[in-house]
Amino acid sequence: MGLPLQGIRVLDLSMYLPGPLCSQFLADFGAEVIKVEELTGEWGRWVPPKMGKQSARFYAVNRNKKSIALNLKTEKGKAVFRKLVATADVLLEQFRPGVMDKLGLGYQQLRGINSRLIYCAITGYGQTGPLKMAGGHDLNYLSLAGVTGLTGTKEGKPAMSAAQIADIAGGTHGAVNAILLALLGREKSGEGQFCDVAMMDGAINMLAYTLGEWSGAGQEPRRGAELLTGGYACYNIYETKDGKYVSLGAIEDKFWQGFCAKIGRLDFIPLQWVQDKQEEMINAIGEVFRDMTRDEWVEFFADSDICFTPVLSLEEMAKHPQVMEREMVIMIDDFLGTGKAMFVPGIPVKLSHTPGRVRLDFPEVGEHTCELLEELGYTSEEISNLKNSGVVQF
Repeated sequence: MGLPLQGIRVLDLSMYLPGPLCSQFLADFGAEVIKVEELTGEWGRWVPPKMGKQSARFYAVNRNKKSIALNLKTEKGKAVFRKLVATADVLLEQFRPGVMDKLGLGYQQLRGINSRLIYCAITGYGQTGPLKMAGGHDLNYLSLAGVTGLTGTKEGKPAMSAAQIADIAGGTHGAVNAILLALLGREKSGEGQFCDVAMMDGAINMLAYTLGEWSGAGQEPRRGAELLTGGYACYNIYETKDGKYVSLGAIEDKFWQGFCAKIGRLDFIPLQWVQDKQEEMINAIGEVFRDMTRDEWVEFFADSDICFTPVLSLEEMAKHPQVMEREMVIMIDDFLGTGKAMFVPGIPVKLSHTPGRVRLDFPEVGEHTCELLEELGYTSEEISNLKNSGVVQF
């Protein structure tokens, strides 16, 4: 059985993380993804640290793709691009609103060439509103979304996340959802559509439970002081004897009772939701956890079903049996002859009949330019002329 997106062609003009991770997901499930890059390559290729000549981060989000290097500021480059659009199902871009319109390559202009085109634009703040033209990065979107202000400890300042939450949850996953929904809609209507995906919007959507908490409590949640942010003993992170950490998520009665019984503190069971007892319990449980190392606690609770896990480093995570079984971190030894191992994410969605497929092919800048131009009907002489006039690169 073929992959579910086989036969779908995606033109990807995005860069860095949100768009490339989106198109990589589509490529893993069979889409033909063509990176449309500047003649020198998308900016994400050159962000340190590097593996060989290019960014290690680039390789983490750009497998299974083709690349055409095309100068869209030239009329001949635009002509090539329009021919590509006529063959495409999806266009993915990550510019500020209006950039593609100024090039004469916006949605309204391109839908005249291909009415079935699904045009997905990932931006920080969306196509409307007072901030639509503002620049930003993941930290900015999360800060405006209210996520950063709620992240961290009671005593500390707001904390940054190690994962790019808005970029991925808002940008990548929002774009994947939008594209798949639009493809499904096209099956019914025969028409493509414009997908407006804002990273700030996606970050706010992740606060669904927090908005509910705010509504029910009648006051804004406080950083590090609520049930899911460190204010309760049953749902917290604790330091162990060796300076490492463990996490406890014993929210349900049976888990909390099992935990308290295991550490010999049955007196804590009725106090689980007593607010003015939380600090006392957190301190007492913290003292208990400092009696043994993290791994000793893991062994201690090995047979207890109480929602208890160690806090792992990246290296420990990559070697964890659950992660290995799910093939969620793929290691490539001596990547590109650098002597270093390259770690890339696996496929997070497992389909029973049409599972995704990882092909560890990473395109060089313009590697498929000639192939694609020939497909569009350009002769060898025309292709050479395009290169010599600074329209394409290969």
